[in-house]
Amino acid sequence: MHELDGRIQHYAWGSATAIPQFLGRDADGTPWAEVWYGAHPLAPSRLPGGLDLDAAIAADPRRTLGDGVARAFEDRLPFLLKIIAPERPLSLQVHPTREHAAESFAAENAAGLALDSPHRNYRDDNHKPEMLVALTRFTALCGFRTPRRAAAILEGLGTDLTDRLHSLLVRNPTAHGMRAAFRTLVSTSMRPPARAVEEVVAACRARQEAGASPSPRIDRIVSLLAEHHPGDPGVAAALLLNPVTLQPGEAMFVPAGALHAYLHGVGVEIMAASDNVLRAGLTPKRVDADEMLQCVSVAAAPPLRVAPERQNATSVAYYAPVDDFELSMTTLEDPPGVFGRRHAVPGSGPRIVLGLEGEVLLETDAGRHVLPAGRAVFVPAADGALRAGGRGRFAQACVP
Repeated sequence: MHELDGRIQHYAWGSATAIPQFLGRDADGTPWAEVWYGAHPLAPSRLPGGLDLDAAIAADPRRTLGDGVARAFEDRLPFLLKIIAPERPLSLQVHPTREHAAESFAAENAAGLALDSPHRNYRDDNHKPEMLVALTRFTALCGFRTPRRAAAILEGLGTDLTDRLHSLLVRNPTAHGMRAAFRTLVSTSMRPPARAVEEVVAACRARQEAGASPSPRIDRIVSLLAEHHPGDPGVAAALLLNPVTLQPGEAMFVPAGALHAYLHGVGVEIMAASDNVLRAGLTPKRVDADEMLQCVSVAAAPPLRVAPERQNATSVAYYAPVDDFELSMTTLEDPPGVFGRRHAVPGSGPRIVLGLEGEVLLETDAGRHVLPAGRAVFVPAADGALRAGGRGRFAQACVP
């Protein structure tokens, strides 16, 4: 096993305290948005001695990944594990399919765009389905409502913009009508001015205060988004989307094409090893709404909640409908300071194990490692079966 030094991402929307507390480090006043544990070349985790995980895997893919994973994923670790801690709303975004990502990445390479070019949309050739398990209460927007429900929420707001959106959905209560409404808000040619968005925000606040809202929660979210991104059409787009609240231990899967925005909370996130994000708004980062519109799915769909399934007496798994990753949580309640008992940890192949609470002893036939909360290890496939003892909780990312 190899201890991993996760890579901190200081995005503007991150919490200044949540991740430092989790890692047991001093806050420095800057936002700590994410910690990456994985081998993505943009921010690979570091092993003791300074070697990056992607380089260690490339040096011996059969030992680190196992023959099956190495063949299936071209000698690359297929997943990326994160701790994510939004204090402010993230961008309104979608992720591409694998086929679209590969085609577009190749096109941008052929155009001579450097990987760090501000004109790039695609940082790699992979898709990015993802799943989030809440560690605290976690709020988000995810997926489009039915056209009829969205029309009911827009009805009576009485602004020019909401009247136009309402008319589109009433005349055509299908995915085509929803696509037309969403395009009206975010496309380059039809994007409404800030004044029109501000009128929508004022109307949402007024009906909420009057106790006349058909969805007080979405009106509160509109006000929240407007505080951070005044005049952004993504604020009005929230009226078309499903609000989501996850309690600790609850999970949500976000497939390719699903429009979403995380709002607030702390969670464990696992995804295919990609950083391809297409943004429609609510961000100072690059927005390419026209490219995003090629990938977004406007089909009405509730958020895809994933219920944990019991694997054994100590572990539950959150199964996602992809081949790139599997996430499990293991809770051990041995007497304090006792490491004599061993519990089998389900899974195989390459694993990343992240301590969440307490302290546990991880053991394979190749060695053992004491894992406290806030630390992570990479377990090569060649190490074989994993066992654990102690008193604590940890997350494990592996390949199904």
